[in-house]
Amino acid sequence: MSEREDRLGAHATDDGDDTAGVARPSGKRTARRTRSASSDTGSIATLDRPTSRKAAKTDRAERGTRNPFKRLIKFLREVVAELRKVIWPNRKQMVTYTSVVLVFVIFMVAFISGLDVAFIKGVNWLFG
Repeated sequence: MSEREDRLGAHATDDGDDTAGVARPSGKRTARRTRSASSDTGSIATLDRPTSRKAAKTDRAERGTRNPFKRLIKFLREVVAELRKVIWPNRKQMVTYTSVVLVFVIFMVAFISGLDVAFIKGVNWLFG
């Protein structure tokens, strides 16, 4: 058994296919949503801009005449859809993240307090 097979586990084969190796979490939910290569532009956000002024006026008029309750419901549905895409941390990760943040905050408070005391003593010594 080669070193590569030892690392990948018993599922490794010699045909060069690394997909049969040990499954590791990627942080992405590929089962729920998939992207096609043609629709992915690589940008964070894309804007749909009207091609003419007439189209822009039509779009504005169309948005202005819609029912505000329908717009609110659409907004809430989109919020729920985005929240479903979020990868929520489990309990262990949450405890770890919280403890790291608390330790960092305590360290920074102590550091800034120490600098404050040092500057106060320095000013008192200088202008005494």
